[in-house]
Amino acid sequence: MSAGVLVRRRTVDGATALRGGGSWRPSPYQCAGFLFFLVMTLAFWRVPLCCDAGQHAAVVERLKADLLRPRHPMADLPGAGSPYYSPYAVAQGAFARLTGLGGWEVLRLTGPLNLLVLLTGLGRFVRVLTPRPWAPVLALAATALLWGVERAWWSGYLNLMSMTGNLPYPSAFAIGLAFWAWALTGARARDTGGVRYLGPGGLRPLSGYAGLGLLYGLILLVHPITAVAAALGALALVAGWQRRWSAALAGRWALTGAVALATAACWPYFDVFALAGDSSVDAMHRRLYLDLAGQFGLALLGLPALWLRARRSRRDPLVLMFALDCAVVTYGWVSGHYTYGRALGLTLLPLQLALAVELAAPRPWPVWRRLLGGAAAAGALTGLLTVHAGALVPPAADPVGFRQPPDWPSYDWAARHVAPGEVVITDGYYAVHAIAGYGPNLAAPAWPDASLDERERLRRVADVRAYLDPASTRALRDTVVRRYGVRWLLLTKYQRVPEEAVVVAWSRRTGEVLARVGGERRDYSTTISTGMLPRVALE
Repeated sequence: MSAGVLVRRRTVDGATALRGGGSWRPSPYQCAGFLFFLVMTLAFWRVPLCCDAGQHAAVVERLKADLLRPRHPMADLPGAGSPYYSPYAVAQGAFARLTGLGGWEVLRLTGPLNLLVLLTGLGRFVRVLTPRPWAPVLALAATALLWGVERAWWSGYLNLMSMTGNLPYPSAFAIGLAFWAWALTGARARDTGGVRYLGPGGLRPLSGYAGLGLLYGLILLVHPITAVAAALGALALVAGWQRRWSAALAGRWALTGAVALATAACWPYFDVFALAGDSSVDAMHRRLYLDLAGQFGLALLGLPALWLRARRSRRDPLVLMFALDCAVVTYGWVSGHYTYGRALGLTLLPLQLALAVELAAPRPWPVWRRLLGGAAAAGALTGLLTVHAGALVPPAADPVGFRQPPDWPSYDWAARHVAPGEVVITDGYYAVHAIAGYGPNLAAPAWPDASLDERERLRRVADVRAYLDPASTRALRDTVVRRYGVRWLLLTKYQRVPEEAVVVAWSRRTGEVLARVGGERRDYSTTISTGMLPRVALE
């Protein structure tokens, strides 16, 4: 997706001379990137949205309802201070208001847009690292396949399998912006912009550095943990490539940092700097550090290439970037702030890019580079066959039985009965992650959020658990219903429908039951035939 190649051809007499002396043809990365975009978009649209997608769809729904003062993403509570209301989410919410689309539909459309930002940013950054035309193509292959032999599925991971579900997340957009920011930072640090961009004293104009700061500030607001890796990458690029320093130049880079911080500080929806001391989500991120070899082992094939770069220059930006990222991830493990493990996906990037740049060298190759290339090809094939092929091959066309992406159920059948804003009690694993994405609220939010005291969230979780306890009394259940304004129950096939509830719908796939409680009694006899309900729901 980088700039095309202008090929000058000899002009000839006759009609062909009227066409001019040059023609445009796409670069290797433009061809590979376009093909990857098509295939990955189709794969993304094929796989049902899952996992954190319900949370992000709920954010869009809340902003669609009130763009300026959105409620809590998953509960009937104030949403002031929620870090989910980033510029990225506000743009999604504005789009939903203009088009009338729901949160899930907006996520489906956002995925290809994020993919486009990722692909163009990656191509631009690699072209700053090297002019070799095939390096961006190899970088795309390495970042998609060279991870491990176990599935690494998390927001911010750019492997082929993970992208089938994580493309619409803020982390994907933030990483794409980080690639663009690194490309612009690297160009300035190397002074490769050309004489026409330079101002008095041979320095670039202040506006460019201020604009770069605005970009880093946007990354910080969209996804703070990605911003940590983005800032470390910027530091590595400037420390590695900026050779000539002066007070004026130092002031320009200081301007970049100041504008980034000011941009983040001015955002009215939440205080991004208050998140630095928030440890409410650390526990859930501990599993990021488990099975590192299985999930990331193939990326170590880039170590020889990174070692070669270190031998050539100890200030090589990729070497510095890798060292700084490893330090952050290690700090997360040692300190217990496991959220910093979210940087693991970008920690692999210097290994993958160093390998791609090395293997893009012109031929003939020495023996060691041929061995490295063979190992990289074998590693990519291993990753494809053990983890990623299922992302591309649907089960109906799969003759081997590749591991498929998660296949979560849809809750359209329940959402059509529940009005936006109405409160639902559920503790089903899929339901608690998904139902708020259609507009309803949960009595107990699934995830911690800075806009809600974690002790209050845990109290709500305890109340929901008490309500659903088979030994609960009618008086206890009525108390919980009144306390949270509950109107609906979404029960698993193993849970008993309380005597005061009215069954409205059920899912043939999961056996889950939607029942009405509280408020006015309505006749749902025409909505569902009780004879079709699973027996466990009627007992």
